[in-house]
Amino acid sequence: MALRRVILEMGTGNDLHGGDYTKAALRAVQDAIHHSSLTMLRSLHVDPASMQVEVTIGVQQPARVDAAAVQKSLPHGQVTVKVVKGGLDVPDDERGDIAVIAAAAIAVSLPLGG
Repeated sequence: MALRRVILEMGTGNDLHGGDYTKAALRAVQDAIHHSSLTMLRSLHVDPASMQVEVTIGVQQPARVDAAAVQKSLPHGQVTVKVVKGGLDVPDDERGDIAVIAAAAIAVSLPLGG
């Protein structure tokens, strides 16, 4: 059976103080997954463990995201995480701080016939 993408969800998250890229990424993932319900899996009698879940996180400093923590935050499926340059850093020069804005795209593929 071929893998076919059946869900694509997007989300955004931020860390307003402290510049924590992982915190912003986790919030973006939670935003994305809270926009969908996987009721079709029950309707189609699909085991959630068979889902292939591809997470892409966009932040300005990809090396500062703990991809393993992001992977652990997903409740179902075989999860892979890729962190790329994207998102937005908003500096607060008066306080020497930044707000980190992360973007997340979560693609779910299932083994489907045809």
